[in-house]
Amino acid sequence: MALNKDNVDLICDIGEISGLFERSHSLDDFLSTAVSIIAFHMRAAVCSIYLYDSDRKELILSANQGLESAPRSVRLKYGEGITGLSLKEMRPICEGHGSRNPNFKFIEGIQEESYEAFLAVPILRGINRIGVIVVQDPQPYYFDQHDIKALRAISAQLAVTIENAKLLIDLHGGDDEAQEEEEELPVDIPSFIKGKSASEGFAEGDALVLGNEQYDVLVAVDDENCTLEDFQNALKTTEQQLAELQRQTEERLADVASLIFSAHLLILKDPGFSGAMEDMIKKGWSPARALTHVVNDYIHLFSSSKNLRLQEKVQDVKDLGHRLLQNLMGGDEEHGDYNNQVVIAEDLMPSDILKLMAQNVEGLIIVNGTVTSHIAILARSLEVPLVFTDDRRLLNLMDGTPLILDAVQGNIIIEPSDEIREGFKEILDGRKAAEKAENIKPETHTGDGVRVRILSNVNLLSDLKVALQMKSEGVGLYRSEFPFIVRSEFPSEEEQYHIYKTIVDDMDGREVVFRTLDIGGDKLLSYHQHGEETNPFLGLRAIRFSLKNLPVFNAQLRAMLRATSESTCKIMFPMISSLDEFYQARDVVNSCIAALREEGVPHNDKPILGVMVEIPAAVAIVDELAKETGFLCIGTNDLVQYILAVDRTNEHVATFYNAFHPAVLRALHRIVSTAVENNEEVSICGDVVLDPRIIPFLIGIGIRKVSVDPRYIHDVQKNIEKLNLPEAEKLAETLLKMGTLKEITKFLQEG
Repeated sequence: MALNKDNVDLICDIGEISGLFERSHSLDDFLSTAVSIIAFHMRAAVCSIYLYDSDRKELILSANQGLESAPRSVRLKYGEGITGLSLKEMRPICEGHGSRNPNFKFIEGIQEESYEAFLAVPILRGINRIGVIVVQDPQPYYFDQHDIKALRAISAQLAVTIENAKLLIDLHGGDDEAQEEEEELPVDIPSFIKGKSASEGFAEGDALVLGNEQYDVLVAVDDENCTLEDFQNALKTTEQQLAELQRQTEERLADVASLIFSAHLLILKDPGFSGAMEDMIKKGWSPARALTHVVNDYIHLFSSSKNLRLQEKVQDVKDLGHRLLQNLMGGDEEHGDYNNQVVIAEDLMPSDILKLMAQNVEGLIIVNGTVTSHIAILARSLEVPLVFTDDRRLLNLMDGTPLILDAVQGNIIIEPSDEIREGFKEILDGRKAAEKAENIKPETHTGDGVRVRILSNVNLLSDLKVALQMKSEGVGLYRSEFPFIVRSEFPSEEEQYHIYKTIVDDMDGREVVFRTLDIGGDKLLSYHQHGEETNPFLGLRAIRFSLKNLPVFNAQLRAMLRATSESTCKIMFPMISSLDEFYQARDVVNSCIAALREEGVPHNDKPILGVMVEIPAAVAIVDELAKETGFLCIGTNDLVQYILAVDRTNEHVATFYNAFHPAVLRALHRIVSTAVENNEEVSICGDVVLDPRIIPFLIGIGIRKVSVDPRYIHDVQKNIEKLNLPEAEKLAETLLKMGTLKEITKFLQEG
């Protein structure tokens, strides 16, 4: 490897790959700039980007630096050459002597054979093939694992940008006429938009887009009857209003919030602001024209400044300008109730946030500004969920469109499904349940001293706060699919790494069990073509999906292994039906470990691998699973469903879904007793744990570890503390002898 290469860190920091398109005139211009930057930093003689045409099943050379060829003159069939093979197999291919590779494709006239070192890295968006980056150099064995890591990082950025660029090109059309027609069509708004959290919290409601014209530069509305005295009265009124706002915030909020209005007052009294207006009025300008002229000058001055702090003052100036003009012209204050509404605006003024909060707004989305602005500070003090985004498509959203605002992670979910709504409802309920935390003991024991551990089921990072408040002993089940479900695309390895690392760090040494992606059935990804399945609950879901889509599985496993580099790593595979599936999944983990080791990336190289026991096939082979795995976790929600052949989402058969069915109780006993005999750790999760009638049975058959929604920890702990082991064992023995639901139900009711 050449000594002076700038590798992944420098490329990511200096190249600004993902931001290049905004400064480019076209996709071709963007790609040309990208290959130049990549070639420069990697000190490569050649850099090429091929884009994949899925309709024609071919790769097109779309940008190049170093070859004797014009872009788009070179085309490869899918799987053809080293480049095509890299895309087909979705893996990097690095060759010291590219021409010796049996897949090398000789193309006459481009002088490619002069460059022996060859590195091809696919550009992937989840499991979607976008294209390939290729770098070449005359020096054999010029590229190494660090270069592979660099190009993988760049390809992840390119994938997003190229897709967005294609969308923009499709949106605007290829010529002026098409562009004019396109502008009249509705803007396609995705179901998920990622923004930046400015004020944490959750909100659900209907979208209300405030008109952008309210926040543009002021437009003078002359009134010949207005005088200098009227202007001075407007100044006094404005000062009084701001003083009152400041007083209210000082009473209700932290000092840092009240300083916002102190700043307003200072600007108002600045001779360069109100003083300049007075001077202009004395020279013959109408008060309205003088006011708007000075305000617009300030807006332009601050907005064009490179100083971020000055840019933030644009909000203050607009606030003052609108308030002054309203007081000058005698406009009436608008009134309205914003209950059950999430307000979207291009900009919001601090006083607007106060007004909206006072009228019960659920949450705010601002399509402009920075997270450090004053309105963010104010929103945090007011506990109003606020997210900043630069996605201007939101401004075209129809009023009344259902929204969920996750202002903890900065997620905006548009027209959420019932499942997503339910997930966020649980989060909100969990925050309320945290009030019970003071009554929770750090450890749980039965009445006669048997230790039972209670851990938390976690869907989103926001659940961690509740889990910690409720004194959870760890995360017994992290449902990794939830970040996939709420997004409009597969999260990258880096995005997942940061999520998993946050969980590990927040748990601070407590146990964390990561379950790999469990989608399918009733948990579908809107951005992935699942295909038509007659019975999706018996289809391509959970571990089957992961093994079918190895790039997605690899990215997730790598992120988990990296996040636990300095802690215990426990990974659990869902819906395992055979030892073969477990072995396949384990092999993928081992290949990820080998790749990370070769790349020199810190990771956990000894993960503990477990399985969810949730289908009859797993119950039948539980003895073999107990011997081969590191732990077992019983997923009761699916186990009951599959044992009883009852779709738990189908209201027509809901009454048949019963965890007290003899077959279910006997399956639970078999799993736990087998685990105990093999000294295998076994836990249980699912709604069944929340039923106080079944807790004695679970403890009686040997369960010593449960995982529940954190908001229920207090209730579960109280139920366990009421028990003593001999009585629980006797109850379990009695129930296992019963053969009918009627018999079991009667026994439990009498007990």
